Amino acid sequence: MDVTLLDRLLQIGELFQRDMARAFAGTGFTPARLRVLWVLQHDGSMTQQALAAQLDVTPRNVSGLVDALEASGHVRRTPHPSDRRAVLVELAPRTARIMSRMQREHEELSATLLDAVAPADRAAVERGIGAIADRLAVLVEDAEEGAEA
Repeated sequence: MDVTLLDRLLQIGELFQRDMARAFAGTGFTPARLRVLWVLQHDGSMTQQALAAQLDVTPRNVSGLVDALEASGHVRRTPHPSDRRAVLVELAPRTARIMSRMQREHEELSATLLDAVAPADRAAVERGIGAIADRLAVLVEDAEEGAEA
């Protein structure tokens, strides 16, 4: 049997999932909570409504995630500087340090994985993976719209 590109992508996805499960075992971090922390790390503090839009989930879903992360001391809610009705969600200082380390490790792993590719081919691989991810996003969006119709 020939191994297809899709087979390899599924293999990569499974390997990443296994590695994340190992890395975060016993921490209380779920993939959904990590996504919240990752967005806050990259985009800074924001309202729960903006966070929900960024994560493409409901505000109710974000509220539960933020509640759990606040209870564990990973995020905190602070007053919005210009809108007294709004609250910002931000990383707690300890979590900001954890996420900075995680971002460095993420960049190191990315470089390590790309080292498996011949230097002359790296730009093409990065463009190809980007194109595949973009195409898959369109296909998934189209499928979701078709399911709603």
